[in-house]
Amino acid sequence: MTTPAIQSALAQMQVMAAQAGGPVAKGQQVSTQVGQGGFASELQASIQRINRLQQTSAAKSMAFQAGDPNVELNDVMVDMQKASVAFQMGLQVRNRLVTAYRDVMNMQV
Repeated sequence: MTTPAIQSALAQMQVMAAQAGGPVAKGQQVSTQVGQGGFASELQASIQRINRLQQTSAAKSMAFQAGDPNVELNDVMVDMQKASVAFQMGLQVRNRLVTAYRDVMNMQV
């Protein structure tokens, strides 16, 4: 991720934390908007970014294996690590979402 992307993600998390921590009056709904499109669109965009990183990594790896003189080994390794870290982050987010969903579903009303 680039620095502006990290800054944006941190800002979004701070806004969500502030919304979650504030008192909610009875009958009032907490906004789930993140950016313009909401949580679902942000999740989809994150998955697409992870996919693009993996595709870029695979393409550079194939080009290096094919002997392309414009592709350096260190670039291939860095792209592979970026894709791996992004995938692991996505996996952890998915695990947390599943856990949160199960907790909500097991709540007694």
